[in-house]
Amino acid sequence: MLKGNLFHGVGYLGEGFRLIRQPGLRLFVVLPLVINVVLFGVLFWLLGEGFSMMIDAAMSWLPDWAWLQPLEWVFWLLYGVVILLLLAYGFVMLANLIGSPFYGYLSELAEKEVRGQRPVLDESWSQILWEIPRAFLRETQKILYYLPRALVLLVLGLIPVVNLVAAALWFLFNSWMMTLQYVDFPADNHRMSFHGLRRKIAERRLTAIGFGVPVAVLAMVPLVNLVLVPAAVCAGTVYWVRENDRV
Repeated sequence: MLKGNLFHGVGYLGEGFRLIRQPGLRLFVVLPLVINVVLFGVLFWLLGEGFSMMIDAAMSWLPDWAWLQPLEWVFWLLYGVVILLLLAYGFVMLANLIGSPFYGYLSELAEKEVRGQRPVLDESWSQILWEIPRAFLRETQKILYYLPRALVLLVLGLIPVVNLVAAALWFLFNSWMMTLQYVDFPADNHRMSFHGLRRKIAERRLTAIGFGVPVAVLAMVPLVNLVLVPAAVCAGTVYWVRENDRV
C-alpha cells in the first residue's frame, strides 16, 4: 500500500514559490538564475546557427521545386520541438549542475526560514567555492542514477504498443527524479547519502508523487521553468523539514 499524501507534496511546491520572494534568499535565487540564462542563451544561439547551416545544406541538395520549399518550415518546427524538450529537462539538469553550490546554500537559508529562524548570510564566498567539487560529485551521482533508467525507458518507447505504457512510466520516473533532485539539497546539507535519501522518500511515495508531478509539468513551460529551479530547491527543503517532523 502506498503511503503519504499527494496534497502535501503539491503544497510544498507552493511554499517554495513563496520562499524565493523572501529578501534573505533572493541573492541565491537571482545569481545562479542569471548564470544559467546567459549560458543557455549562448547554447541556443549556437544550436540555432548550427541548425540553420544544416537546413541550408539539406535544402541545397533538394531539387528547386516550389512544393518542396515548405520543408524548410517543417525543419524549423522540428527544431522548436527539440528546443522545448531541451528546455524541459536539459535546462533543469544543467541548471542544477551549474547552480548546485549556490542551491545547497539556498536550501540551508530556506530551512532556517521554515524553522522560524532568521536566514543570515554567515558563510564566506570562499567556503561556498570550497563546496563546488562535493556539490558536483553529488549531482554526478544523480545523473548516473538517472541515465541508465532513462535509457531503458527510451528503448521501451521505441516498441509499438509497449510505448503507450512506457510514456506513462517515463513521466512518473521523471516526476520521481524531480523529487529526488530537490529534496537532495537539504539531505546533502545534513550529510545523508543519496542512497539513504532514496529509501527515505520511497517510504512515502504518494507524497513524492504529489511533489514531483507538478514540478515535472512546470519544467516543460518556457519562462516558468526559469524560476522553477530555485522555487523547487526551497520546496524540497520544505518537504525535508515537514516530512522529518512527521516521523
